[in-house]
Amino acid sequence: MQKAIIGKKAGMTQTFDEAGRVIPVTVIQAGPCEVTQVKTPERDGYKAVQLGFEDIAARKLSKGERGHFEKAGTPLKKYLKEFDLEGEYKTGDVIDVSVFEAGDRVDVTGVSKGKGYAGVIKRHGFGRTAMSHGGGPVHRHQGSMGSGSDPSRVLPGKKMAGHMGSEQTTVLNLVVVKTDAELGVILVRGAVPGSRGSLVYIRNSVKNA
Repeated sequence: MQKAIIGKKAGMTQTFDEAGRVIPVTVIQAGPCEVTQVKTPERDGYKAVQLGFEDIAARKLSKGERGHFEKAGTPLKKYLKEFDLEGEYKTGDVIDVSVFEAGDRVDVTGVSKGKGYAGVIKRHGFGRTAMSHGGGPVHRHQGSMGSGSDPSRVLPGKKMAGHMGSEQTTVLNLVVVKTDAELGVILVRGAVPGSRGSLVYIRNSVKNA
């Protein structure tokens, strides 16, 4: 069964398994999410379930956004996201962390931390030149960009220095260590993208679908 939920990264901590081994985990404050729209191939051309997360004041939404929630008959939500979920869902259904259980494999999507302007060594893992024998002040520079007379330009997609991070990233096949429906948290083994308080999307792992 396909499952998904929206949450916010609370931070990292550690827990222990039955053998006393340390397990590093990320704590995610997830849900509850309400189904705000169900899309069908007949009406919309594709199948999807739209989930809303985190209440928001009406004054912070546009008239069109407020109308969307009024039509659905659900509370106003700050974040919306569509997921391809199996099963019968209807507008107003609530999804919480209880849909996941320990041992589930999940993919977590978020926006990675921004690192600012970075050179090619930090950004792409390039090597540097020798630090001796007159290498000059270019040890960490990019080096040759390609041909000279033909095509006489730098081709698109060239790995260069520039803005690093702050882009959507998905970590695949993480293990759910524990869920707590009362607190609304999911503990996922390992690290997930983003800083504390950033939005994340959790869904079934595509590798174990």
